[in-house]
This record gives sequence, C-alpha cells and structure tokens, in this order.
Amino acid sequence: MCRWRLSPGASAVAHLPAAAAFFPCGGCCCLVVLLFWMSALALPCHEPGRHAPLPKATNASSSSSSSSSPAGAGRHVRSYNHLRGDVHWRKLYSFNKFFLRIEPSGKVSGTKSHDCPDSVMAITSVETGVVAVKSINTNYYLAMNKNGKVYGSRAFNNDCKLKERIEENGYNTYASYSWKHNGRQMFVALNGRGATKKGQKTRRKNTTAHFLPMAVEPQIDFFY
Repeated sequence: MCRWRLSPGASAVAHLPAAAAFFPCGGCCCLVVLLFWMSALALPCHEPGRHAPLPKATNASSSSSSSSSPAGAGRHVRSYNHLRGDVHWRKLYSFNKFFLRIEPSGKVSGTKSHDCPDSVMAITSVETGVVAVKSINTNYYLAMNKNGKVYGSRAFNNDCKLKERIEENGYNTYASYSWKHNGRQMFVALNGRGATKKGQKTRRKNTTAHFLPMAVEPQIDFFY
C-alpha cells in the first residue's frame, strides 16, 4: 500500500505517478478516478444506528424510573401523606380497666363509666407514627411536659405530640415525642386508682401504660 502525505504548499497531483504509465488515455482519467475515490472517502459514515439520535424515553407510569432522566425526575418517591390528617374517634381503654378522659378543668384521669363524654377522643395522625389526641367534649389535647406531667392543653404544641406504637399484647402505648428522661421515653399511664403517673416512672412494658383504642361512631344530630 502506498503511503503519502501532503507537504505544506504542495499539490497532490505533483506527487502522483505518471498518468501515462497506467492509463493510455492520459492523466485526465487518472485524475477523475482519484477525485472520485477521495470524495467517496470523505463522505460521512451512515452505518445504521451508529450516529442516529436515540428516541427519548418516556415514563409509562409515575412509579417507574429512568436512568436517562435527571436526578429525581420520574422516580417514585414513597409518600406517607395518606397517613396524615386522618381523624379517628376512639376511647382509650387502659389495661387496668379505665377509660382515659380529659375533664373540663384540663385534668387527665381515668373513669370506669362507659358513657363519660369526656373519654371520647379524636386521634389524628400529624406525622408518621405520631398522633394528637383530643377530647371531643372538652376540646383539650392530651399532653405531657418535659417534667413528665400529663395534662390537658387548650392549644396544640410540642407537648401534644405522642408517639403511638402497637405492643406485642395488642395494646397501644403513647410516649412523648418531644421529651425524654435520662434518655428514656416517657409514657402516658394510669395507676390502679385511675390517676396519671409521672412520665419518669413509666416503662414501655408496664401495663399501666397500655391502652386499647376502641372505635366510637360519631353522633350526628339532624335538625328539621
């Protein structure tokens, strides 16, 4: 194979072999053939699929993801919005047979009465695993301050955020979301007389802190 290169300012024709040696018709034919092959080599390659633009990927579903899309675009993100804002009417029945109530004075205690209106609670999910408990009749929120005192609060604040957890025995526990004592969680609990216990004296495994949420159908009055 003959290798050649152009020198600065030189002509390609001057370095070609004599046309008469190869073509009896003269150098014109040689030049035409050379130009044809040079133009053929200069044409861009159109190999199928090699340089053709790829079609854009489209999401057929909102839960699918594509590596060609920007970060986060088309990617399914787990959402817990369906857990927020749900309101349930419940009575919290303690393991030691008291209904938790918030009295009109804001005092939290237990009652044996099945018909006490102060024991009907609206339990609302405010975050994943965190609830607010409010007495329907007295409009007090169940709350615990940093000293472990359980009380009724007129306004919703950080004391009113309670971590709800289902225990192994099927009962629920309600621990302060905002406060701990020496690194330990503090729980809403009723003693054997129906009085609240200080949060520092409670433990998750103590049945005094265990409550069974009992469903209550909202009573709607119709006026004609």
